[in-house]
Amino acid sequence: MKILIDMNLSPYWREILAKHGWESVHWSSVGKITASDKHIMQYAKANDYVVLTHDLDFSAILAATEAKAPSVIQIRAQDVLSDRFQNLVVNALRQFESVLSSGALVVIDESRSRARVLPLSE
Repeated sequence: MKILIDMNLSPYWREILAKHGWESVHWSSVGKITASDKHIMQYAKANDYVVLTHDLDFSAILAATEAKAPSVIQIRAQDVLSDRFQNLVVNALRQFESVLSSGALVVIDESRSRARVLPLSE
């Protein structure tokens, strides 16, 4: 699983993910920082990435377009770099890796993680 880290998250997430065996790239190293969410989604789909974001718009795009890809991991927390939250993200990635590889929206917050298989309209 390859992960594309959205602009609204620190590039430090690359190190966190690499430490646990996941390949990742921060959007700032592959695209324009002013790119639209739609453009980032298109890039992720074309290049077989799962999007890691702190932006609620990505789930709205999935719902509105009834897309089957790319998968999106949506983080909902204030302190996204705390050790505790890093562990929550890593555990959720392990738990939902198989559904992410086939198309899913995974939402991770401070109390739980959940996944919905794409497309969201079904």
